[in-house]
Amino acid sequence: MSDNKMINIYDIAKMSGVSIATVSRVVNNNPKVSEKTKAKVMEAIEKSGYTPNVFAQGLGLKSMRTIGILVPSIADLYMSNAVAHIEDNLHDAGYDCILHCSGYTASEKETHIQLLLNKKIDAIILVGSTYAGSEDETHNTDYIRRAAKEVPVFIINGLVDGENIYCTASNDYQASYDVTTALIESGRNKILFLTDSRSYSANQKKKGYKQALTNAGIPCDEKLMVFTENSIPTVKALLEKDVNAEFDSVFATDDGMAVGAIKYALSKGLKIPEDLSIVGYNNSTLCICSEPELSSVDNKIEKVCKDTCDRLIQILKNADNVPSQSVVACSLVKRATTNF
Repeated sequence: MSDNKMINIYDIAKMSGVSIATVSRVVNNNPKVSEKTKAKVMEAIEKSGYTPNVFAQGLGLKSMRTIGILVPSIADLYMSNAVAHIEDNLHDAGYDCILHCSGYTASEKETHIQLLLNKKIDAIILVGSTYAGSEDETHNTDYIRRAAKEVPVFIINGLVDGENIYCTASNDYQASYDVTTALIESGRNKILFLTDSRSYSANQKKKGYKQALTNAGIPCDEKLMVFTENSIPTVKALLEKDVNAEFDSVFATDDGMAVGAIKYALSKGLKIPEDLSIVGYNNSTLCICSEPELSSVDNKIEKVCKDTCDRLIQILKNADNVPSQSVVACSLVKRATTNF
């Protein structure tokens, strides 16, 4: 192969007929690899024209003990909370972090993931389901698979298939299904669903909501599924003027939108939860800042981040049988905006 800059861990694994984890173990002189396998991998390395040092860089060897973290926006409460947990876990394990904010467009994501790769990091953590693509755009995760040819890639709150890709997600489908079912069982049958995203996570929440309605024999009214900006005043104004359907409860996919619903109810003189039950999502500090305090789904972000960091460290230590996907159960924290 004439252009050795194009060679990566996948190429060596394919040439030698082994997994990328095995290639990494060979270069690290891991004793678990047989002499026969080691010989095949070393022969592939020699034929590729790679020098050991250059190849080591491609595998993340001669480690800088630095992890790249990519978020769309640190201004988002969920993102900033996740980054804080990730940094705490990685620092405890002796790793440093480089943080980039990519924005939400495909081109921005690809640009920033390449900027991180250029810094010779050991792994990348992508925070947020926006990186897992949307329901109708599965192709827009190809850049993640390309990055995973260079370093392990870890995704928080999204599931993407591919070698050297490791995902941890909250079980948003089940949480949404359970909340909607609880609202129905408490006598609510006109549940307004508010979302500000079409990401993997948002789609899982919407699927859970719709399935609960279907199982209860309640038609899914498109007028009650509203896409809006995640802004307290925007949601308040929206509910006052622009929702063309009656509703007796609100289930929002973020606490900010749910607080907007509380503001709307108070402006209309509605009693919460008697006249209007309201449930948010993420169990953020907004829940206890609002009056009345907001019931919200705890998506266990601290556990999700710890799970991600634990598996990342295992991978960098060449551990065997590290699962590529993990799903964490959520729970509802009941406060004053629900009575079920």
